[in-house]
Amino acid sequence: MLFDIRGRRRNVVKVVYAVLAVLMGLSLFILAGPIGNIFNTGGSGDASGQFEDQAARIERELKKNPEDPGLLLNLTRARINAGNASAEINPETGAAAYTPEARQQLALASEAWSKYLKATDEPSAGGAQFAAQSLFSLAQTSRTAIEASANVRAAAQAQAIVADQRPSLGSLSTLAIYRLFAFDYDGAEKARKEAEPFANTKFERENLGKEFDQTKKSAEEFEKQLEEIEKEAKKAREKGEPSVANPLGENNPLAAPGG
Repeated sequence: MLFDIRGRRRNVVKVVYAVLAVLMGLSLFILAGPIGNIFNTGGSGDASGQFEDQAARIERELKKNPEDPGLLLNLTRARINAGNASAEINPETGAAAYTPEARQQLALASEAWSKYLKATDEPSAGGAQFAAQSLFSLAQTSRTAIEASANVRAAAQAQAIVADQRPSLGSLSTLAIYRLFAFDYDGAEKARKEAEPFANTKFERENLGKEFDQTKKSAEEFEKQLEEIEKEAKKAREKGEPSVANPLGENNPLAAPGG
């Protein structure tokens, strides 16, 4: 069901909006640049078609060897590139607006990445960084809070690979933020502590702790709201009502400005 957002439930929606907006802001801050910076191409239809053709060729090769990690990683990259090329870039802000086609390609990239992780014992840090950014982009375009949370958890798993192979203030602090919103609080604290030695100035150290504490409070509140959403969905199922928890609709606050 589409949740009735009158009364108490309206507060649930408002908190979800606010918390996801905090995640968006913090992730942009930690990644040290606008979301638009992750794109390898502009919103070119021709470029998107080229990447989709490339993905199709790789998929034909995978039919012969479906567990080839190199092919699966290349497929992940091709799908991400196709999705990025399908996005519409605001010329004034540089923000990306994801089209349905772009989101579809990112979803296919997520599937390819999952298969890649199962096929390899030594995942690529570069590929993991690319995948983490893509999975967060999926969270930006998620229609439900549950879906957004799942995509952030997947992004955290990919970011952990990056932080393990390329530890830095940026990679570890980003991992801490992702883990907080994946509700892995112990793991987030561990990443924060590992990030501290990479802070070169007093400001960086203080800011790291301040942002972490603020984000943890927001993540804890977000978790409570998700639990309430789950309770509402359970009640609906018990009553035999269709249950589609969709408090975000088309107004996902994770979306980049203008997108």
